Amino acid sequence: MSEAPKVVPVTLWVFSGAQRHFPGGIFSQRSLAEEWIASHRLTGTLTLYPLDIGAYEWAIHQDWFRPTKPHESEPQFVGGFTAAQQEHFHYEDGELASSN
Repeated sequence: MSEAPKVVPVTLWVFSGAQRHFPGGIFSQRSLAEEWIASHRLTGTLTLYPLDIGAYEWAIHQDWFRPTKPHESEPQFVGGFTAAQQEHFHYEDGELASSN
């Protein structure tokens, strides 16, 4: 695994609709994402992701996560990983419902 910085300065907001496999939009600012979410009355999650590093590696390098079970290093786990410490906001019908 390549070395990653402890702090990743560039991040993007990714909106994933409920029960969807692909993001519906990627934004440089939370406010822009929220305007778009509200305008379409969307339900889903807005999450802050680092640019140019996977969320799995970022969480490990930030000391947020340590794989301890065999399945926690498998492709299916790594490919869908998000850390609880990443900012997450949940929307229902375009309205903020909850956040972490």
